[in-house]
Amino acid sequence: MKRYIQPDATIWKGRNSDQELYFHEKIKLLDLDHEISLQKDKKYFGLLGYACDEGVRRNLGRVGAAQAPDSIRANLASLANHFDSDTEIVDTGTIRCTDGDLEKTHQVTTNCISQLLQHNIFPIVLGGGHDLAYPHFNGIKTKFQDATIGIINLDAHFDLRPLIDQSTSGTPFYQIAEENKEFNYLCLGIQKASNHKGLFDTAAELNVSYIENTAFNMKHLEKVEKIIGHFVSSVDYIYLTIDIDGFSSAYAPGVSAPSPFGFSVDIALETITQICNSKKLVSVDLVELNPKYDIDHCTSKLAARLIYHIIQNLT
Repeated sequence: MKRYIQPDATIWKGRNSDQELYFHEKIKLLDLDHEISLQKDKKYFGLLGYACDEGVRRNLGRVGAAQAPDSIRANLASLANHFDSDTEIVDTGTIRCTDGDLEKTHQVTTNCISQLLQHNIFPIVLGGGHDLAYPHFNGIKTKFQDATIGIINLDAHFDLRPLIDQSTSGTPFYQIAEENKEFNYLCLGIQKASNHKGLFDTAAELNVSYIENTAFNMKHLEKVEKIIGHFVSSVDYIYLTIDIDGFSSAYAPGVSAPSPFGFSVDIALETITQICNSKKLVSVDLVELNPKYDIDHCTSKLAARLIYHIIQNLT
């Protein structure tokens, strides 16, 4: 089956201004199956869909995240365009998994992310299950082979479950740790109720840094910024992964695993801004959005606004 699907122009629609006043008028399409030719004087951001929730299914979660990429695109489309002409935002298509073969899908994903980075396109990957982190990291590693890559994960879960038979949405960071001599991982928003003791033991064995949800808030902002700053200074590049189910379900009801005690939008924005300002951020993904359970598209709108915020802070 064909796993990479070229971008679909029909998703990008809204008010027409003839002046690129809206995001859908700013967006351009880029087919990764064809030769890529870019202008050297521009900053490129590439939206890549990961329409796959096979990892969630394997992890006994509630499926539906495969619908997320197009839902995020639809909610980006109507946002106002405040990006200048030196910033190009391109839709680079979607990776799909409809046959249950997650492993082949991961390989295609790694190749696509590596392709974007090789052309100096900043990847923003729209998930999809959090198993995406494994091929995403591998794509980054292909580009920055000799560099130290730090992973910052906004999430209620460590996703450090041991790989027993096959990859799931709960195993990506364990897989990364197993395959790399250096494992630099900072988790923000961890919840004890969502991670059994064995996962905390694994995190300790792997020297994982983390902030629990009780301390990941605006009240403790100074301490949070200090921990992030120390982590960022210890690595060459940052891969940021945002698990939407880490947010409080008041903000994000449409996720694979809703979290009533999750973190707020305010602390997430402060954290993301700090990471963007570090000048070390090289790639981003947003995962576990599940439109099937969303209410009035509010979770998809949250994801869209997070992407908008990231691009704003990188330009």
